[in-house]
Amino acid sequence: MERECQVYGHTEFRNISRISIAHLYNLRRSNTYRGMTRRFTRTKPAVPKIGERAKPDPKGQPGYIRIDTIHQGDLKSQKGVYHINAVDEVTQWEIVASVDRISEAYLVPVLENMLIQFPFIIRGFHSDNGSEFVNKTVAALLDKLLIRFTKSRARHTNDNGLVESKNGSVVRKQLGYAYIPQRCAELINEFNRDFFNPYINFHRPCFFPVTVIDHKGKIKKTYPYEEVTTPYERLISMPQAESYLYPGVTLEKLRTIANQMSDNQFAERMVKGRSNLFQQISRFANRVA
Repeated sequence: MERECQVYGHTEFRNISRISIAHLYNLRRSNTYRGMTRRFTRTKPAVPKIGERAKPDPKGQPGYIRIDTIHQGDLKSQKGVYHINAVDEVTQWEIVASVDRISEAYLVPVLENMLIQFPFIIRGFHSDNGSEFVNKTVAALLDKLLIRFTKSRARHTNDNGLVESKNGSVVRKQLGYAYIPQRCAELINEFNRDFFNPYINFHRPCFFPVTVIDHKGKIKKTYPYEEVTTPYERLISMPQAESYLYPGVTLEKLRTIANQMSDNQFAERMVKGRSNLFQQISRFANRVA
């Protein structure tokens, strides 16, 4: 300010050039000065635009699946294999697969294989907010297949309740909680393909809810015994069931698979396959140890 006044002859700076440095700091700390110079911008939260927070509404049509991961234990800081469980909301058709890890490189090929194992066209894909599913790679896969991607809403713990209940009543019941090495994922997938998935879809009955409105107008779900049926029987009982199927899949082909064995006969076959699987896992674990 002194130079503006003395060197360049700008007289309008005469008064301010005589103010001490200390007083300038006092002026800058005043509310008037701060109100004139400060500008505040609200922080914008970085929300990843992957998936839609919504409860899927299948409108009584198959093809809207719920999906979740199950971890098969740890042993001495070694991670066990991961299971991927996908369940259709309407028919309860269920596909189980296993992966070494839940990173994108391992997960995406298994997801593609799982989606084509459903006999009907997949229209919706719902997961929780875990990064194994909520990422650009999975989103690109679903976008390529024209599948709507939704994820669980905040403070709605039941959004993925169907598949989470199946994790315990179906997958854990057959495979347990004990540690299984990651390298056994391919062995488990062979068991899933040949025994487990056919059993739970063609031979294992499920309870199906019926919505009832009581005299107070409250909506309740009941599970009458008359509605207990297998996912296959539920699918073929739907009006225009063939219109939901993948090209090349027919009701006659599904009927042939279902009638090859009775429920108990296939269950015995699955139990033998599971025993053989666990023996192979045990031999593998001992060889590695």
